[in-house]
Amino acid sequence: MNYSVDALKGKHIIVGISGGIAAYKAPLLVRLLVKAGAEVRCATTEHALQFVTTLTLETVSNNAVYSDLFAPHNEHSTEHISLKDWGDMMVVAPATANIIGKLANGIADDALSTLLVSFRKPLFLCPAMNTQMLECHSVQRNIDYLRSQGVHFVESTSGALACGTEGKGRMEEPENIVAQMVDQLNHDDGQQDYDGKRVLITAGPTYERIDAVRFIGNYSSGKMGFALAEELAGRGAKVVLVTGPTHLTTHHTNIERIDIESAEEMYRAATGHFAQCDAAILSAAVADYRPAERADYKLKKQGDSDMTLRLVQNPDILATLGQQKQQGQRLVGFALETNDEEQNALKKLEKKNLDFIVLNSLQDAGAGFGHNTNKVTILDRDGGKTVGTLKSKAAVAKDIADHLRSLLD
Repeated sequence: MNYSVDALKGKHIIVGISGGIAAYKAPLLVRLLVKAGAEVRCATTEHALQFVTTLTLETVSNNAVYSDLFAPHNEHSTEHISLKDWGDMMVVAPATANIIGKLANGIADDALSTLLVSFRKPLFLCPAMNTQMLECHSVQRNIDYLRSQGVHFVESTSGALACGTEGKGRMEEPENIVAQMVDQLNHDDGQQDYDGKRVLITAGPTYERIDAVRFIGNYSSGKMGFALAEELAGRGAKVVLVTGPTHLTTHHTNIERIDIESAEEMYRAATGHFAQCDAAILSAAVADYRPAERADYKLKKQGDSDMTLRLVQNPDILATLGQQKQQGQRLVGFALETNDEEQNALKKLEKKNLDFIVLNSLQDAGAGFGHNTNKVTILDRDGGKTVGTLKSKAAVAKDIADHLRSLLD
């Protein structure tokens, strides 16, 4: 993968290394960063040095290794503070479940964790662990929290693991880690290609009430829509984010958040704002139907009788915006399919007057509802087709934003 050497030239980069077998890749990562013109210092846990030696890291970095809070050879008595002041950015590779958990919970009990807790500049974590550990709800909760706080994650890949099994959990290759760091640096350094643009985004599920305590809903987490909102806001757009119920939070000041519950509420908010927007991306999973009648109290079980729930159609938000769309406006939809995916997506694109549609398939592992990753295919109105790979939803959001930007000129 190619990347610009100039992006890292002169940067002070801290490479953190925690105790996993993937630590054997750390010297190559350091070497690539040095070759790109960066000055590198390494900070490790005690266990990391069971996998890679201090001598190796000092040789490839040309700097002393920080591994002991109280080592007499440390340049400063508070080395974690002086080192965090020195560094422009930091990458932890590998990032074990242990070090991720420490950072998420503010635990600082060794050289690396103490440095991480005090670090306030661009931070990249490269998870590496067994699949079952990665999928543990506590680990995923910690990753979600850190991501919400602005930490960048270089997603693990799938393949042969040290335990002898196959699955997700392999640390990304050093060349790709560097490339993602460069890409984020270029983004943070002021890519404002949406400056002056206003974009409407819908996200999350809708809840259609049955009674006072029950509803019809779906498994959408809203992560894709929120990633799009942050990406576009970071590039200068004024974003109107209309979101269904979700635990997610927004961070950028360019985002105006409108919380709704039902499809009808989302319809009113979206149609009310679209006319003032240059584009709209409708990523929400909107219920097609709602109960015809809603009780204001909890419905009780009626003996052994079955219950029949009559449903009526909700308004079609995407089709309505397609009808309202004016010259110069752009409209993007999502299609989550389980069969005949591309054919169904193309029908939706044409029927609803979209400029392009983002196709998800539930057949793809790691894509769809609830995941931090996604795999999409972008289908254009003019017949163009861009097939993506499995990557973080933040990276997918960038791809979609890049594609939309080319249509706004």
